[in-house]
Amino acid sequence: MSIPRSQVEKKRFSSFTGKGLLEVPSPTEKDWPKDDEGDYVFKDSGQEMDSLPQPYRMINKMVNLLFDQSWKVIQERDALREAELSRIQPVTYPPHVENKLSKMPNCMAVSQDYVFIGGAKGFSIYNLYSAKQICIWEKLKVDVTSIWTTDLGNEILIAPVDEMGIARLFYFYKDSLFLIKAINEASTLEPVTSETLEMDTNICFRGDIKLSHPVHIMKIKPPKPVTGTTFKSPLEVFAKIEDCYGLGSGQNHFIKESQWEQQAAIFHASYKKYLDEKGEEEPLSMASFHFLLPSSIIAMPAEVKSPSGVACALGIHWTGSHNFFLYSLNRTLKDKVDPEGVWPCAAPIAVSQLSYTCSYLLIACEDGVLTLWDLAEGFPLGVVALPEGCFCQSIHFLKYFLVYKGQNVYPEGPLKSQMQCVVLCTDSSLHLLTAKGTQVPTISELVERPVKHPEEAICAVAPVQAFPGTVLIFCRNGSVQLMDVAKPQIICAFAPPRTYNLAVPWKPVFVVSLQHPCFLLRGDHPDEIESDDTKDIQNSIFYFNLEAYPLLENISRNHTIPKTDITENMAFTQVLPLEKRCEDFLERSFQKLEKKVKEEEHWTRLHRYSLMLQRENFRK
Repeated sequence: MSIPRSQVEKKRFSSFTGKGLLEVPSPTEKDWPKDDEGDYVFKDSGQEMDSLPQPYRMINKMVNLLFDQSWKVIQERDALREAELSRIQPVTYPPHVENKLSKMPNCMAVSQDYVFIGGAKGFSIYNLYSAKQICIWEKLKVDVTSIWTTDLGNEILIAPVDEMGIARLFYFYKDSLFLIKAINEASTLEPVTSETLEMDTNICFRGDIKLSHPVHIMKIKPPKPVTGTTFKSPLEVFAKIEDCYGLGSGQNHFIKESQWEQQAAIFHASYKKYLDEKGEEEPLSMASFHFLLPSSIIAMPAEVKSPSGVACALGIHWTGSHNFFLYSLNRTLKDKVDPEGVWPCAAPIAVSQLSYTCSYLLIACEDGVLTLWDLAEGFPLGVVALPEGCFCQSIHFLKYFLVYKGQNVYPEGPLKSQMQCVVLCTDSSLHLLTAKGTQVPTISELVERPVKHPEEAICAVAPVQAFPGTVLIFCRNGSVQLMDVAKPQIICAFAPPRTYNLAVPWKPVFVVSLQHPCFLLRGDHPDEIESDDTKDIQNSIFYFNLEAYPLLENISRNHTIPKTDITENMAFTQVLPLEKRCEDFLERSFQKLEKKVKEEEHWTRLHRYSLMLQRENFRK
């Protein structure tokens, strides 16, 4: 590439130039400025860069831009690496017991001293401590995807659900398993006998136990979509509503079809640019339900007598529905299936959760508003909104705890209208919600949205009932951490051996025991995850005993506070029931009055004695 001679001469002429402006010097030398060598710039004419023609000049700019962006990324990664090294990592504890399985476990449940593991073609039962297999039931052609257990004292009810959506009810008693019924299957299963049930040789199968079969009470269908009315007058609408059943569901109205169409046309015209032309597919209608105990809100009929602890109503809502329906369970198949109550909400219900004591109900709507109900007392504890941009993903109730002398403790005895729970949002932020009687509910952020570390996004949360105010946090990078929600800070972490990891870290398979301070976690070998031969895959269930770790020994020993300490500490008196607070107040008032009376009697006796001495001295 040739360059004109004039340009070369100009380049050479500028090889020695000053930084400042050139000017004519004065005639006398003493008036000349004293220039420093730093005021001049020496340039090598051989290193001068020629002006590139197009398209090479554009290519040069693109290459320089690429280098600049690459260098920026390198600097950011170095900064993140340095920040990661400077962060204080929690103490990580290994598991205590490893239970190797020949099949992939899909779900787990813990009840009493037993572990129930669902997998291919059925489920199996193991001892919680020794990991010894007690019995196994594999009579399905599909896998079990979820399993639930209910503790009935000495007995346990087991409800596995397979890939076809069929639920079965089992009865477990004294290491013996009995199939009661396939709840929603048309064909009848073969009865479980000692020949068809594979069990340990030391376990005796009792086939003489007979249980009553479940009774079909009712079949609930999702509410019909709201359409134009067929009523000709408002009187027909009110005549349709019998005994206020279904009031608030929006089914019985006096809005015509033309009015619905007109409203829809106005909506689409106003928000046309925000709507998808193809239209969104309607989500599947999934039902979320809760069994509710008799309470101030849900009263039992006077003529109905049922044992304590038996559910009397069913609370249910469907996907995209604004209404929470209440259905009574005291009915027969001949009775008409109508809801006894309807709780309408301003936005579609996203999540609902019932506390483990069945005393509190929390309803979260799609607009981020949470409604707290005290079912036992019969009034709402309050309404609170999540921070802007946060939407509820899951709700986890905590057993109410107090912070006493820097340690989380459970108060002894029952509490009224005191509730705590953690809320996991869709942006992986975690929040603590606290409600106390008539006070306004408070919400605080425990973990903010992981912007700088997206791999630390929380995907699952599980409260640990054995330790007050603690939850297990499962992150996308496979880490498992125990968090103190009162401070909030990470106490310690748990991890399987290095040869194992979580195959699907954003959906971990785990279970936390409600009766014991332990949890179980499924681990997968990285070399066996991608294997096509399922027979050779070795999966493991890891058992973590929380009481055996040094950092958690003190928490497990001292985790309750007696009533006397609560009564003496004025900061904790609000957690007691109103009757107990009144009783303590009257007792303290009586004690103060009694003490005052005794002091007055004492001073009166002293005064009388002094008068007697004065009289004796006067006589003498």
